[in-house]
Amino acid sequence: MEEHDWVNIIPVLVGGCLSVRQQHMTNISTAISDLPPEQRAIRDKCFHPAGTFVEFRKEEIEQSIPDRFEQMVSRYADRLAVKTRNHTLTYDELNKTSNRVAHAILDQHGKRGEPIALLLENDAPQIAGVLGGLKAGKILVTIDPSTPRARNAYILKDSQVNLIVTNNKNLYLAKELSQNELQLINIDELNDSLSDEAPGLSIPPDAFAFIVYTSGSTGKPKGVVETHRFRLYETMIRANELFVCPDDRLSLIHSLSFASGLINFAKSLLTGASLFPFNVKSEGLYNLANWLEQESITIVHFPPVVFRQLAESLSDRKRFPNLRVVHLSGAPITRLDFDLYKKAFAPRTLFYFHMGTTETLMVCSAIVDQDFSFPEKGTPIGYPAPQKKVRLLDENGRDVGPNDIGEIAVQSCYLTSGYWRQPELTKAKFLPDPEGGGERIYLTGDLGRKLPDGFLIHLGRKDFMVKIRGYRVEIAEVERALLTHREIKEAAAVAWEREPGEKYLAAYIVPRRHQPLPTPEELHDFLGETLPDYMIPSAFMFLESLPLTNGKPDRAALPRPDHQRPKMRNPFVPAETEVEKVLVRIWDEVLDVRPIGINDNFFALGGHSLLATQVISRVINTFKVELSIQFLFESPTVADMAVVITENMAKKVGDKELARMLTELESLSEEEAQRRLAEEGK
Repeated sequence: MEEHDWVNIIPVLVGGCLSVRQQHMTNISTAISDLPPEQRAIRDKCFHPAGTFVEFRKEEIEQSIPDRFEQMVSRYADRLAVKTRNHTLTYDELNKTSNRVAHAILDQHGKRGEPIALLLENDAPQIAGVLGGLKAGKILVTIDPSTPRARNAYILKDSQVNLIVTNNKNLYLAKELSQNELQLINIDELNDSLSDEAPGLSIPPDAFAFIVYTSGSTGKPKGVVETHRFRLYETMIRANELFVCPDDRLSLIHSLSFASGLINFAKSLLTGASLFPFNVKSEGLYNLANWLEQESITIVHFPPVVFRQLAESLSDRKRFPNLRVVHLSGAPITRLDFDLYKKAFAPRTLFYFHMGTTETLMVCSAIVDQDFSFPEKGTPIGYPAPQKKVRLLDENGRDVGPNDIGEIAVQSCYLTSGYWRQPELTKAKFLPDPEGGGERIYLTGDLGRKLPDGFLIHLGRKDFMVKIRGYRVEIAEVERALLTHREIKEAAAVAWEREPGEKYLAAYIVPRRHQPLPTPEELHDFLGETLPDYMIPSAFMFLESLPLTNGKPDRAALPRPDHQRPKMRNPFVPAETEVEKVLVRIWDEVLDVRPIGINDNFFALGGHSLLATQVISRVINTFKVELSIQFLFESPTVADMAVVITENMAKKVGDKELARMLTELESLSEEEAQRRLAEEGK
């Protein structure tokens, strides 16, 4: 295949939905001026107190992402671009590194506009890899190394990549996934002779930049295709809305394999601001608050579940003197979220939320302060983004009346190009402009109601796609994975609400006859081979048969999981020592499961990575010991944890004093014992 052939075949692979260049260049401030006075007044307070904001103009989206980045390099060469635990790079240093990556890719794969994969953890080399791949004119498929091997293997095959860019840390995994069929580039071993000058390729704004994989209704992930213009439009909207300036310091908590991660990548590095990646799974929730303060983060973007755990752990509201915006997205926000924001953050810090999809990116947004009136019903999602018309449609595709509920549909010329290699799905989800113009309509599957001033309220999902810990999950994909287990005959999955705004998955299983029931540990390990942790059910229930309606599973008739300890691989062993009893209490409160035995597996009880950070944080606060979140992954039982804590405490006070102290604690109530342990730990 010739180098130019990819340009001709790509529209067919997506479904022929390339966006057309729009001639109207309406200034972004016009759209903001259409907002109600109260919203305009709050947005006027969103400027950085010391920085100088430069508007991202509409005409500046008519270029490639590398062109925009190199403009930032020419303006801010010596300013900080990226800082992580391992790397600190200026714009000039990041640019030169990404240029060397680009030349390595071009030397091996030429100038074809083809998909390539990046298999790198969230760190500065990954960011250099993204920029380098785009500078080489490639379409990037960013893969998270922590995602199960089977899922990543499917994505590599579906996206048709022939090259994986990786590093020393992930080289073995890359070789496993490639199976000697894909070429590899190790960016830790780049040839010293590679030029650090820009390749200078001419990349049009409607060229494909990313394929972002999201959960699919067929049980397999589906790729959503982004052009350079599409990503730059989204960056323009968000940068102008929050008045992002070169003095801002933005967090990167989300993985770059998701649209939410790419939002922060672009919103910082395409405006001259600084980007600070932070891995909650490896660094732990306990260190997040200190990191926000030490790095003087000004704009932080949280998944709501991480935000709740952080906000609940803060003892006062005097922290984060530089934080001007707290941004939540990925799952519906609740009144609890808003109340935590008011309690934990200073009045000068604004609260920003939005609704978006991978196919549309931003749909609606709002910036509020602590005087915001949270709605009694539903989730607030704000006002429509500029150049996006939000419609509410009935079952027949007609606009509903005032105050009526309808499916949220987004009409715009700024939508994704469609689904990679799925033209029929693209055609079904993206409808043509009813007036014959260049816009299209995307059906979100979400239900909403519009207030008189245009503010939208989200009222849930129309189908079986749910948000778990901020990630989009198609129920069908979870059920399909369950049905591949040899001892499962039928399966259904349901998302239940643990507390307002926080859902978890429960699996309902009909086992095959004459087969022993698999334990939760076995099912958790089995699903972990193919599904990321947020898609693994927290509860498993075994039934004689699934309730049916019209021949389909009647999910409304499925019983809600109770809080009882499931049947485990190991027999129940109660806590005996005071340390074990305090730990069991912590696990009980976090997992909402009882009784908990000291040999029970944390993850088989419904635990996951974010709950693990909560447990570790509470253990550290109670016992005043150093304990990493990785310890819980490697030794996920109360018994293991109690041994380490007891050894640490013995080093502090001595064996005899510890024995005396624990004997004394036996006569106290659980609450008093926990308080006394915390005091002794100091």
